[in-house]
Amino acid sequence: MESPRLAYVGLGANLGDARGAVQRAVHRLGTMGLVRHSALYRSAPVQASGPDFVNAVAELKTDAAPLVLLDALQAIELEFGRERPWHHAPRTLDLDLLIIEGTSWCDDRLTLPHPRLHQRAFVLLPLLELVPAMELPDLGRLADHLPATAGQVVHVMTDERTAGA
Repeated sequence: MESPRLAYVGLGANLGDARGAVQRAVHRLGTMGLVRHSALYRSAPVQASGPDFVNAVAELKTDAAPLVLLDALQAIELEFGRERPWHHAPRTLDLDLLIIEGTSWCDDRLTLPHPRLHQRAFVLLPLLELVPAMELPDLGRLADHLPATAGQVVHVMTDERTAGA
């Protein structure tokens, strides 16, 4: 078993009660070492179709190995009715493992840090809300990547840090 590290999980949903699904998922992450979570954000789909997404980022303290944590997150997605009919399909819940502190990982199931996190405002904004000065190897300061996402429309919904947690 590994020593506890911080992990960051991107949450998103755009089918059904998307806001409620993200709030319930945050609550569910409470059983997995939830430390805190960002506010909820509304964003237009990026390379996807369907209604706007509700997004957030959760910070966990975990000793789980990367693939064990990924399996646990995918099990929660299934509990919430997640289906994968095609790549980037609308979804009832999407849980993306973004970062595990001090971990670099790449295989056919998982790449850490998430390879596109610095290109997506709906990930950067809530992540930087939690850790404004975050830096990653090969990417540097994440805040420096925000200007490249300026064309992506993302709005804070409300301050939901305590709702559902």
